[in-house]
Amino acid sequence: MISELNQRSREIFRHIVDAYVATGEPVGSRTISRRLGMALSPATIRNVMADLEELGLLYAPHTSAGRIPTELGLRLFVNGILEVGALTEDERESIEAKCSSSGRALSDVMREASAMLSGLSRCAGLVLAPKTDRALKHIEFVSLGPGRALVVLVNEDGLVENRVVEVPVGLPGSTLQMASNYLTSRLVGRTLDEARKEVLREIGEQRTELDEVSKRVVAAGLATWAGSAGDGQLIVRGQAKLLEDVTALSDLERVRSLFEALETKEAMLRLLEATGQGDGVQIFIGAENVLFNHSGCSLIISPFQNSREQVIGAIGVLGPTRINYARIIPLVDYTAKVISRLVG
Repeated sequence: MISELNQRSREIFRHIVDAYVATGEPVGSRTISRRLGMALSPATIRNVMADLEELGLLYAPHTSAGRIPTELGLRLFVNGILEVGALTEDERESIEAKCSSSGRALSDVMREASAMLSGLSRCAGLVLAPKTDRALKHIEFVSLGPGRALVVLVNEDGLVENRVVEVPVGLPGSTLQMASNYLTSRLVGRTLDEARKEVLREIGEQRTELDEVSKRVVAAGLATWAGSAGDGQLIVRGQAKLLEDVTALSDLERVRSLFEALETKEAMLRLLEATGQGDGVQIFIGAENVLFNHSGCSLIISPFQNSREQVIGAIGVLGPTRINYARIIPLVDYTAKVISRLVG
């Protein structure tokens, strides 16, 4: 359809979308005339806008004299007219600093990345964090007080994961140390799944020198990750920003339904499915949205990969259809590349 537009129509359409993205308000011919700064009368621009409306690229909300782009119009704009901006060196350095994994758990890095994208885009940031299958090098139990301990896992890349587990009240520190030493000796160079199978087999066959209490501690530590490998975690930050453009009860209901969709495992599966369908940044507008059709939202998302070039997670931004595509696409793209290096 882009081929059906002459240069003047494309330029007018681009300015309509730019104005709509900036204000969220219907755009009139006089506004475009001022933005163009060229010898086109509002009447001429109105004629072009009428043609664009006939093509299904614009529509007039309510009784307004202005026009706003349809979802089809936004798709045409993104695919054929949009000029994507470039990140500054300061922005790149800021993203890399926020995503630094030094001494932090992977889940914390992902939360930081999601919050960072939310802040930079003024939309909701989301990350489908992977369950890493990198080989492990250390595990440690740290007492948190009566009946509770922290299990700390470190993989060969230095990424840290931790969980809180329940342990017998009054458990001596020597038992926690024994459990730590036993597990570390069995998991070096193995993934968590491989180590768990080996340890549970040894315990089941009574081939360990652990006493019964130590076995319970070891089993509790392993159980904190049982059943979660491969599922990952969907982290969303900045949901409240999706409410900033809500002006009607119907809009509020759509956003509420979107929040509910984000809480389901199906949302994670759809995210991975969507990002696996193509390379680089994927853009879903309105009814194309893989999370919630007809939500009035756009999703800009990119996969990140491990060293074997397998898609193991996704990161992106969720916002209104008038999201600033030119600004957000490079933000998402660069952040995904940084995280790919991190988890590779």
